[in-house]
Amino acid sequence: MARAIDTVLFDLDGTLIDSIPLIRASYLHTLTVHRGGESDPELWLAGLGRPLRWHFGQMTNDPAEVEAMIATYREHNHAHHDAMVRAFPGAVEAVHALAAQGIKLGIVTSKLRKGAHKGLLHCGFGLEPFGAIIGMDDCVEHKPHPEPVHKALAQLGSAPERAVMVGDSPYDLMSGKSAGTATAAVAWGPFPRAQLDAVPPDRWLAHPQSIRELVL
Repeated sequence: MARAIDTVLFDLDGTLIDSIPLIRASYLHTLTVHRGGESDPELWLAGLGRPLRWHFGQMTNDPAEVEAMIATYREHNHAHHDAMVRAFPGAVEAVHALAAQGIKLGIVTSKLRKGAHKGLLHCGFGLEPFGAIIGMDDCVEHKPHPEPVHKALAQLGSAPERAVMVGDSPYDLMSGKSAGTATAAVAWGPFPRAQLDAVPPDRWLAHPQSIRELVL
């Protein structure tokens, strides 16, 4: 990644916060309520990192059913959030180390901005390090489209050629590449490495502490 970086954009779930068990549990609960159980064990991962409306829209063409499934998912997710969500070890310290160097930081997530705030506060990151927090409700198009990344860069006053998008899913990397940023894939997320290598990222991060090395 041979470019001078002054901006780092992060996905949230699976990248900075370990919310994957909660996401999986909320997904299974929703399918139990609305479909009597899980039909495709791989579908939850295929939709990870994309908006819930897209995810549940793969299961039904009925908009009312999609909205009902989203409501069930969010109710379960909210009720169990604090008990099941933690920062990845070393991630808080690494993010604050970048902020202390004057690096511009942003969040680009497919969850609602309110939910992103909740996760960042609960896990100890706070909101202060992030000059931009772009959620699903801030965009018309969503990852893998570049719009969320473009919005974060605009809020930060940053140029894509001096930014890197960090994420755990192929959609994070596609969004960054389409927006013109460098990309970094995290090795601690739920996606198999082969799926991320297929994009591919400009850099792999072996552990959360590696985050602080992005601007070296």
